[in-house]
Amino acid sequence: MTTHVLILCTHNSARSVLAEGMLNHLAQQLGRDVKAYSAGSSPSGRLNPFALEALNRAGIDTATYRSKSWDEFTTPDAPPLAIVITVCDSAAAETCPVFYGGQGQVVKAHWAYPDPSNAEGGDEGKRRAFELTRQAIGYRMMQLLQLPLAEMSQDELQASLQKIALS
Repeated sequence: MTTHVLILCTHNSARSVLAEGMLNHLAQQLGRDVKAYSAGSSPSGRLNPFALEALNRAGIDTATYRSKSWDEFTTPDAPPLAIVITVCDSAAAETCPVFYGGQGQVVKAHWAYPDPSNAEGGDEGKRRAFELTRQAIGYRMMQLLQLPLAEMSQDELQASLQKIALS
């Protein structure tokens, strides 16, 4: 059974997009039945070109990516979410809508990353910041994919996601 993961950031233009790309890419490489999505509470309607560039350089096709609202994941037709991860502090501080889970409640976690869009050093500084953020996100996503997701209770999953947040 597919584990559906939603990654949230306020504008769904950078960090959440990096996380969606990395989780789907790594899950495919490892043969894991995990599907990632990203969304925002106030989507910008555009994706940060540095985020797309970082993903493309890692071999990830971003042609179908778009900035979208978390409202798309609150309907009965939405994928049955198992995990919701916020990747920016402002999204974590917001009251999330009710997301539909496949089996019981959705497990929520917060994995904070600084906004690479704020990096200094012009375009090259931003490229470095986005690449470092992509790598940091990839590290945590790899840890997530090592978990026996289908066999874990919600409490075990919650504890494991919190442990990953500290890594």
